[in-house]
Amino acid sequence: MCGRTACTLAPDEVSRACCYRDRGGQRRRPGWRDGDADKYRPSYNKSPQSMSPVLLSQRHFDKNAAVDECVLASMRWGLVPSWFKENDPSKMQYSTSNCRSDSLLGKKSYKGALLKGQRCVVLADGFYEWRRQGKDKQPFFIYFPQAERKADRDHVMTSVPNKENPGTVCPPDVTPPELSEEESLSEWTGWKLLTMAGLFDCWTPPYGGEALYTYSVVTVAASPNLQSIHDRMPAVLDGEDEVRRWLDFGEVKSLAALELLQSKNILTFHPVSTLVNNSRNNSPECLQLVDLQKKDPKSTGSSKMMMSWLSSTASKRKESKEESTVETQSKPAGPLQQGAKKKPRIN
Repeated sequence: MCGRTACTLAPDEVSRACCYRDRGGQRRRPGWRDGDADKYRPSYNKSPQSMSPVLLSQRHFDKNAAVDECVLASMRWGLVPSWFKENDPSKMQYSTSNCRSDSLLGKKSYKGALLKGQRCVVLADGFYEWRRQGKDKQPFFIYFPQAERKADRDHVMTSVPNKENPGTVCPPDVTPPELSEEESLSEWTGWKLLTMAGLFDCWTPPYGGEALYTYSVVTVAASPNLQSIHDRMPAVLDGEDEVRRWLDFGEVKSLAALELLQSKNILTFHPVSTLVNNSRNNSPECLQLVDLQKKDPKSTGSSKMMMSWLSSTASKRKESKEESTVETQSKPAGPLQQGAKKKPRIN
């Protein structure tokens, strides 16, 4: 199954990381659906009900769009079927954060979305899973193996601590230099995003209100290297061709798309701290490789890259904190500094 993920790239970086080639061989960069870039917040510890980035066909929103045109959207994790009658989606009495691939056509909650071609790709740095050890559970972070890339997690430089709420991350206050079109479409050298098959639906409150887009992660039997952790895993789409076929609901019909949902022995993982058990904890430490049984875990190229990434994040957090301190000391006392209570941030 998949009950927690991490996605730490800033909105612009998610777009760059999802560049693809159209049928003519031209590199294309998917844009964000209007307003959705602002709804997404980078996080080291995303749980169901949070907003996450998904990739889908633009034809779901514009029937005149090119067949292979993709768009990014922010959707809430936990599918709410379009036929749900209550005015409050939180009143659903069952979990829809995951859906089993072998029951998509047998479950009313998912069958309609599948037959209407409402397929999406859920994007994340990786996902967390817990292995039972007696009465305890040991969490692991699971992700695509990372090739040696020219930048040590340069994307982290644009995912910095939220000054108003130190437990969260958000895009920086200073906008990075604007990239040229050529740079924007060049090969992404940051963290390789995990691409998971998902289904989405659009629910509108029966008594009026804004439409809510939600999704569910499709799961399959765990691959051999993950079976010791859990018996289920997300259905991973490996490579641009599988992503394209899953999203192409026009030519690739439902039964053909289901053939893509296979257990793939291609992911790597490392143990992390139980800090991640609490969804309120949202810091680089959630991803930190830990020492189990006082023995150093076997290091892989990917885990070393992860450590380099976290080191860069820690450095950036320190710099941001120092800048924040200087700014605070240089400004006259405002309402918050005069004893007024600060309202909690809603993410």
